[in-house]
Amino acid sequence: MATRPRTEQALDPRAELSEFLRSRRARLKPADVGLPEYGRRRRVPGLRREELAQLAGVSVAYYTRLEQGNGRNVSLEVLNAISTALDLSETEHAHLLHLAKPRQRDRPAPRQRQQVRPVLQTMLDAIESVPAYVWGRRTDVLAWNKTASALFGDWTARAPQDRNWARIVFLDPAARSLYPDWRTKAADVVGQLRLDAGQHPNDPLLTELVGELSVKSEEFRTMWAAHDVKRKTHATMRLRHPLVGELTVYYETFTLPEDQDQALSVYHTEPGSKSEEALRLLASWGPDAPASVEHARAPGASSH
Repeated sequence: MATRPRTEQALDPRAELSEFLRSRRARLKPADVGLPEYGRRRRVPGLRREELAQLAGVSVAYYTRLEQGNGRNVSLEVLNAISTALDLSETEHAHLLHLAKPRQRDRPAPRQRQQVRPVLQTMLDAIESVPAYVWGRRTDVLAWNKTASALFGDWTARAPQDRNWARIVFLDPAARSLYPDWRTKAADVVGQLRLDAGQHPNDPLLTELVGELSVKSEEFRTMWAAHDVKRKTHATMRLRHPLVGELTVYYETFTLPEDQDQALSVYHTEPGSKSEEALRLLASWGPDAPASVEHARAPGASSH
């Protein structure tokens, strides 16, 4: 059995801060922020450092030190000004604060996977009519009900370390068939990993996961290098399920109050729609879903 690549070195918050600021600056043009664009040729994409410093009301030397990763003594007021100048989203602003002022710089995270309270599994089982699962850091899937397993694939059949959305999306070929908008799903997963990296730079399992995906997937390397961060709390998703065909689901994600590193995602469909009918069929099968479309259509099998 092939072993996963391991990396002992944690993600460097200074390098992460530097690259994040450069990537956000590169996406802005002078015209986007009301500045004149002198000359036809610019040696760097996006805003120059001096232009960004002017917008933020700080000296070029001060901003340069920050962009070089030296954010230890930067004030919250300066970070807010730079965030406004870069037109950061709420999620990006939070990511900037975590990178500039990491709270866990000297405290490595534990290597073991997170655990969920038993009562949460009981709750998931009680709402078996809709897909629902709890996920945590590194996009690990921690607990689920039978309908979620029927919709997204049998997580029980996967090794614990493979119950992870990033590994599934980038390394499991079935994911590209399940998600017609695969690149959108992939970008969401990478954006969530970037948020985790900002909050937990010393997480060894996250470092190993990023290293593994970087080695095995060129698409992951490209998306990771973009430094985009995302926190998806609700959205519409199209799926192409091998048994029930195409369906549209809506999801809502709720952060658990007692553990901000865990979240509950619940999926539903439009009442009276074909998607609702398809989801109801999957819920009736649960983990005993037929192994193939042909089996699902065999005499005596459940059908539409």
